Amino acid sequence: MTTQPWSDADLATQPAAYWTGVAYESLISFTRARHAELGFTQPQFWLLRNLSKEDLRPDGGGMTIPELRQAMSSYLRAEDDLGAESEVLLERGWLTRDGEGRLWITEAGEEARVSLKQHAPAIRALIHQDIDDADYVTALKVLHQLIRNTATPTPGG
Repeated sequence: MTTQPWSDADLATQPAAYWTGVAYESLISFTRARHAELGFTQPQFWLLRNLSKEDLRPDGGGMTIPELRQAMSSYLRAEDDLGAESEVLLERGWLTRDGEGRLWITEAGEEARVSLKQHAPAIRALIHQDIDDADYVTALKVLHQLIRNTATPTPGG
């Protein structure tokens, strides 16, 4: 995607909702393409993370697909099929399923999670190329303020 060189005055009139949506789709597509190049999907990585006692599941307990879907509800995309993704991980020996339908990460799955996680800094570096950390922090602060400005007030709050 190319963007035209706009003046600061023109940029100030641009709709934030449109540009945050474009950025979101671009970032997700880019990240998922890098994961695919490495032989895994973002939802597969999330499954491993959500089942690992060394990551997002400190108690190390197994979880069902509906429980995992709920745990990932804030970032899971509509097209993400955790059932199909878990089947791939079961075939690889990275997960097991008990008699109650709970998925558990295996030792091989934990090793894979650690290995896959090692790619995150390189992907981040590609995304952040030519962006000063101070500019990135400012952009996030602006986004946080936009969220605060548009948050739905709670009754009585």
